[in-house]
Amino acid sequence: MTHDDIIREKKLPSVNQCVRSKKHNTIWRVIGKKELWLNASDDPKGIECRSTPAVYLYYLRVKGGSPGIFKMLGFTYTLQENTFEANWEVID
Repeated sequence: MTHDDIIREKKLPSVNQCVRSKKHNTIWRVIGKKELWLNASDDPKGIECRSTPAVYLYYLRVKGGSPGIFKMLGFTYTLQENTFEANWEVID
């Protein structure tokens, strides 16, 4: 399992693509991507230290607010969860 697998399987947007928040109906642009390794918590005894790949996306709100004032968000995505599909729609 690699970071590219996460991007492909979760259909994550590329940098500069726009997405719509399903909850707030607001438009955001992906302005950055970072590949991470998160500690896996699937060992109940905590003996083995395992890592799982993750992708962190940075978002910038496209409209709204005062000129020169921007809102940014960032979220981490792994293969084990579905938060991107539940909260975002790629529009660009």
